[in-house]
Amino acid sequence: MTVNLWTEASHARDYLEHRRDIPHHDDGYAALLEFVPDSPRRVLDLGTGDGHLLGVVRDARPGVAGVGVDFSAEMLGRVRARFADDPEVTVVEHNLDGPLPDSLGTFDVVVSAFAIHHVSHERKRALYGEVRDRLEPRGVFCNVDHVASPTPALHEAFLVTLGRSVAEDDPSNQLLDVETQLRWLRELGFESVDCHWKWRELALLAGTKPG
Repeated sequence: MTVNLWTEASHARDYLEHRRDIPHHDDGYAALLEFVPDSPRRVLDLGTGDGHLLGVVRDARPGVAGVGVDFSAEMLGRVRARFADDPEVTVVEHNLDGPLPDSLGTFDVVVSAFAIHHVSHERKRALYGEVRDRLEPRGVFCNVDHVASPTPALHEAFLVTLGRSVAEDDPSNQLLDVETQLRWLRELGFESVDCHWKWRELALLAGTKPG
């Protein structure tokens, strides 16, 4: 049975409280910025949460208009408050379990951080195809996410670095290995596909839509 604790405000608040405690957390964001074009027009953030990644991208690329998508009521309240005075940011309530709305339009960059691993594997692949369709030619997709370890022992060792046991693992996680996701991106037509950064179960996967 699939469990999704992100419908609970307490789960979202707990993640935000401990986000900075995740080792090398900011390294993933720094690596992502290396692949964001210098002057993008629009950026889409999938599973935007409180808007942290969207803010990081917009600080690094002033003038880019942003769209943040999330379904958690707690997160939506926080991201709307963060960008309340910014007319260049639009917040859309949407659950990534369902197809991306056509009304979102197209983007030069699509980013995501620690969100896509919560959807089923079948949905991950479908979502990657929808991302491709919403990118402009030469548009870039960058996903910093939680991925599967090759062995249970390595997964347990990762949890230890977070101060957790296997019994305390988040049941919302639906982790998938890097190699499968890279293969999917290539099969879907992305170019320059690679895992550009990785620390244990944290990884940056990226690809470019052909021109």
